[in-house]
Amino acid sequence: MESTTTQAGYEGDYVQRFQFYLQHSGEHTVMREFMGKVLPAEFARIGEGKSDLNFLGVGSGQGEMESHMLNILQSKFPTTPISAHIVEPSIALIENFKASVTKAPNLQKVPFTWHPVSCADYEKQVKGMGDAQTFDFMDMIQMLYYMDDYVAVIRFFHSLLREKGRLMIIHEAAGSGWGTLWSVFAKDLCTKSVTKYISGGDIKGELDKMGLKYEQHSIPNTMDITECFVEGSKLGAMLLDFMTDQDSFEKAYSPETRAKILDLLRNKCCTEKNGRLLFDCSLTCFLIHA
Repeated sequence: MESTTTQAGYEGDYVQRFQFYLQHSGEHTVMREFMGKVLPAEFARIGEGKSDLNFLGVGSGQGEMESHMLNILQSKFPTTPISAHIVEPSIALIENFKASVTKAPNLQKVPFTWHPVSCADYEKQVKGMGDAQTFDFMDMIQMLYYMDDYVAVIRFFHSLLREKGRLMIIHEAAGSGWGTLWSVFAKDLCTKSVTKYISGGDIKGELDKMGLKYEQHSIPNTMDITECFVEGSKLGAMLLDFMTDQDSFEKAYSPETRAKILDLLRNKCCTEKNGRLLFDCSLTCFLIHA
């Protein structure tokens, strides 16, 4: 899960827990593989006949995925001017993103405009200017959980798409282990940065209500959480802290609640393979047309 209108969702210890999760789950790896298969042709359609291309990252965090997508876009249009705008409320994460750009020769050719504000504040700025910047491609990766009104966020940013543009949303899939865990234990889990859980299924329903045209893609992924069931395992404890959005899973819940969560994880959210418990952390991608 990336950055937010509620900055607390991606600050302090959460950053470390999130980076640990990425390493353990391989989430960015499966995203890169998906992007490599789908985006080259998508970018070719978006950019055909255009004299310049505008890219927008929304809730980009440290920008790992945005950097990858910009490299793909550059490879399709090596002589077309490309500009990048980044909306990210965390100053610390923007600084990390900037530092990574300085180490990437290709990205140094791209002019970046940094917007260290929430989505709501960015919308106010845009509406205050009157003549809004428009974009050929924009992404929202694992960040809609934190929006007070995610439907309004989608509607506003969609309005900024240029002709043939696309808005890409990547989110936890309906029916994944995340959806099961956070739906069943919503009262216990939705107490901090995430106050109401939404799945890819919820987003699909709202896109249909808005009458937007889109393609939907599945990004399968699993994560080994066997250590969550090993008493005293530091790795297991770190996973449970992240999965429940708590500083300490052990301290946050009573023994009875912890036992119920672990039982659900084992029996409803995982498949067993070679004695290992694999948590379904699949994703859904929506490519929404202008």
